[in-house]
Amino acid sequence: MSSTYSWYQTLLKPTWAPPSWIFGPVWTVLYILIALSFGFVLYNTYTKKLSWKVALPFILNLIFNFLFTPIQFGLQNNILAAVDVALVWSTLVWAMYMIWNTSKKFRWIVYINIPYLLWVSFATVLQFTVTYLNW
Repeated sequence: MSSTYSWYQTLLKPTWAPPSWIFGPVWTVLYILIALSFGFVLYNTYTKKLSWKVALPFILNLIFNFLFTPIQFGLQNNILAAVDVALVWSTLVWAMYMIWNTSKKFRWIVYINIPYLLWVSFATVLQFTVTYLNW
């Protein structure tokens, strides 16, 4: 873990990059929101109240989200991490679009994921900037 931290500290980062201690609290809150909303979608898919077509982007988003850390810090590969975070952002937008168009009673899921979308948008720009600066 310390070698990973040391590696990340050596990367060039933009002046607007947040301090590393911010990421833990932010992701803790976001993972609670993700667990609530994505869990609700998956449960409603399992009980056949939602189609698997609606659940697919939520499932893909979770996969891409959980792959980011091993790619960025395990493989130490900024380019793959940039591709992955773009996939996290894309599948989140797709998921929000799908649920919004499904039913008005499920639209709260879109609203609860707005902080996640804002953070992932910021993280995407940050990752692309770090990738560019360390090319």
